[in-house]
Amino acid sequence: MTMPQHSSVENDLLARARKVLPQGSLGNVHLPDEYDFVVSRGLGSKIWDSSGNEYIDYLLGSGPMILGHAHPLVNKASMDALKEGTTFFTQNRYAIELAEEIVKAVPCAEQVRFTTSGSEATFQALRIARAKSGKDKVLKFEGGYHGINDYASISVTPDNPLPFPVPKKSIAGIPQAVVDTVLIAPFNDIETTVSVIEEHAKDLAAVIVEPVQRLLEPRDGFLHALSDACKRNGVILIFDEVVTGFRLAYGGAQEFYGVTPDLATLGKVVGGGMPLAAVAGSAELMSVYDSTIASSEEYVHQGGTLNGNPLACAAGLASLKELNKPSVYETYHSRGRKLKQGLQKILDASGVSGFVSGSDVFFDIFFTDQPIFDYRSTLSSDKRLNGVFDRALMHHGVFKNAGKVYVGTCHTEDDVNVTLEAFTYAISAVENALG
Repeated sequence: MTMPQHSSVENDLLARARKVLPQGSLGNVHLPDEYDFVVSRGLGSKIWDSSGNEYIDYLLGSGPMILGHAHPLVNKASMDALKEGTTFFTQNRYAIELAEEIVKAVPCAEQVRFTTSGSEATFQALRIARAKSGKDKVLKFEGGYHGINDYASISVTPDNPLPFPVPKKSIAGIPQAVVDTVLIAPFNDIETTVSVIEEHAKDLAAVIVEPVQRLLEPRDGFLHALSDACKRNGVILIFDEVVTGFRLAYGGAQEFYGVTPDLATLGKVVGGGMPLAAVAGSAELMSVYDSTIASSEEYVHQGGTLNGNPLACAAGLASLKELNKPSVYETYHSRGRKLKQGLQKILDASGVSGFVSGSDVFFDIFFTDQPIFDYRSTLSSDKRLNGVFDRALMHHGVFKNAGKVYVGTCHTEDDVNVTLEAFTYAISAVENALG
């Protein structure tokens, strides 16, 4: 297969982008110059670049486009809402209806507060916990990603990890005072985690966790034991379900694993491709937002120009309606499982060492012969080979971003079969790179 070709139109767009955008990007996807492209449109499971090259898309906007691009019912819902006005800053029926649907679906949710990004939602969840508990410290897991707020940007990808629970800032610009309020524990290691919780319980407001941390599934009993430890020690448990919400199941990871946290953050799927996220929890915890207690030490002011805007809420409602139809998740997970297991079989039949890690509907390869179970174990993986794999897929008309294959309900059996062929081609390219 040949490298995707750039048209003069696309080359011009890329050159213009490099003049006005840092690194010529939106900060999300960074491709080598020869592979960089500008998306022109998407439909269903496909996207097209500005040169007309077609790809089966496994980025899906980094997850929100679970139904596929330009879904007709989601588009119609958004257009109908648009005719009534873009945004109002005050209450609207779409926001009320979406909040009602979230409360029905998500086990921990009695009330919902909307934001416009997952980063805001996780920031708000941590603030709720600190306000309600009167304690300042929070615990996150090494390698866990909770957006780009200051508290989230600690020990995300440390090259030289420190002893637990010592935190390490992952980006510049974070005050040391913030870093000092964060404790770090190893995902899937309940013994160490409980030890940290118990030692710091008097100062610890919350534990925040991705139920599936990046591509690491929780060990049997880990989430249950974590929940129990938080309850015993009076610590608020937050599930960051920006990725897993409405993806692992209609009730998210809480339904899938049978563990109910105190608070949850939602994003991606919940906005139907529009800028929308949310924090959800018990009425007691969410009461910190009640302005009638503004003089209380528990009161938290939260607002945003586009919070709960009707366009995003209408798109989210339409998406959830489609996902809640009979057999959707059964078919969705079955196709994802076929891809995931198929990729592992291709790896096993090759001369390449690797594990396909993650859930049935989002996963990727760790190129290593060592077991993968927490962040430090992932450091044994040869990330250079992931780049070879991803670029080879583009030669075969399949696009994914570094770090994850997002499967959508939009992916057909034909897509799956073509992708498995592309996986075979890409693993051969990895073999060649290894010599």
